[in-house]
Amino acid sequence: MHTEAVDLLIIGAGMAGLTAGARAVRDGLSVAIVEIGRDVGGSARFAGYAWTAPSHDVMDEHNPHGDIALKRALVDRFADGVSWIRSIGVEAKDAQRVLSFGRGHQFDTNHYVDTCRRLILEGGGELLLETDTERLVVEQGVVTGADLRAADGTRRQVRARSTLIATGGFQGDLALRGAHVHPHADRMQLRSNPHSRGGGYRLATQAGAATSQDDAGFYGHLIPSGIPFADPADFVDMSLYYSEHALLFNLRGERFTDETLGDHLTAMALLEQPESRGLLIADARVFRDWIVGSYVEGAVAVDKFALASKRGGRVGLAEDLDELAYLPEEWGYGGESIRNAVKLFNEHASAGAEPAPGRKLDRLPLDEPPYYVIETVPAITFPFHGVRIDDRARVLREDGRPLGGLLAAGSDTGGLWHRAYAGGLASALVFGLTAAKTATEMTHRP
Repeated sequence: MHTEAVDLLIIGAGMAGLTAGARAVRDGLSVAIVEIGRDVGGSARFAGYAWTAPSHDVMDEHNPHGDIALKRALVDRFADGVSWIRSIGVEAKDAQRVLSFGRGHQFDTNHYVDTCRRLILEGGGELLLETDTERLVVEQGVVTGADLRAADGTRRQVRARSTLIATGGFQGDLALRGAHVHPHADRMQLRSNPHSRGGGYRLATQAGAATSQDDAGFYGHLIPSGIPFADPADFVDMSLYYSEHALLFNLRGERFTDETLGDHLTAMALLEQPESRGLLIADARVFRDWIVGSYVEGAVAVDKFALASKRGGRVGLAEDLDELAYLPEEWGYGGESIRNAVKLFNEHASAGAEPAPGRKLDRLPLDEPPYYVIETVPAITFPFHGVRIDDRARVLREDGRPLGGLLAAGSDTGGLWHRAYAGGLASALVFGLTAAKTATEMTHRP
């Protein structure tokens, strides 16, 4: 087996891995990056914004059960992350509002990951595509590199002062989703690249890494039922972000969550409902202001109702409230109960009464016909369960001590989010840079 040595070995060439690699090369480290796919970028190629909570108070309000040190690090280092993007020649636009509470920057993620790759290669780094990491090499409790296997069967061992796990999560693995997200998580479509199948998670845990809680949830969005994703553009075009202004009912004809808190949170709630499907109902106001409007300023607007109808989804248009009673029987919902529930909600909203469940943000009635109906299901982008790290991106053992030589960043990590979310790309950016800094310190340590 061929053996070589580097300062930093990175397993995974997505947002976190490429960020760490480019930063480490700029800091003078020798770097090798291993990627199981045919190209770099991972799920970052499908994104467009780096955003998070603008302050510790806002982060704590919207993610109260996340790891305190990781939350603090993300908020405190986010501005430096945006500055890093700009420093390598990639435009990051002025800050703007994202969701009801976040602040972030739009940037060309394809330009960013391709620029990082160029900087790594120009700086002498090595990029190994279509290469699998078979195991981490552990000597006396310290990770000292990994054994690799290329697509042609060629094996090599890379020795490293630091090894970074950055494979993007395990959303592509049904067994891990069922074990650590929810027993019904295998029902969901995959809203990310298909290569994130838990490779990094397994490598780290086999080496002795601790993991976060199983009930932390996942990041994803509602999508129309029965429509498979045709290409990555669907990850955005088919996501029903407007659910934050609509009403969502389960098979029993009940609202079961405050939809206004965020489509990504509603997706988690729907997974736990009967058959993990529900009816999303909007009126003409919501259609006009939100279905055919941009989710965030600058984003391309897509008529998601028309697209779902064209693609053969379960959609319907009711000319008035009473027509909601005539839902197709084969859908499995009681039309009259749905009609009555919408009517009752409107009565409460018009009177200023609090519905159950409550509505924290958009409290207006849905009383402007026609009514737009889409059956919806949740789709997963990445899980919140993962490998535990500290605020220096060092992987932790079960006893809370660092596992020597091993770092992790991005969606392979857990603890930052707990049934809440404020920016996956921001986390990969910040902790990718953090991992590079820690690796540099470890390289120059006497």
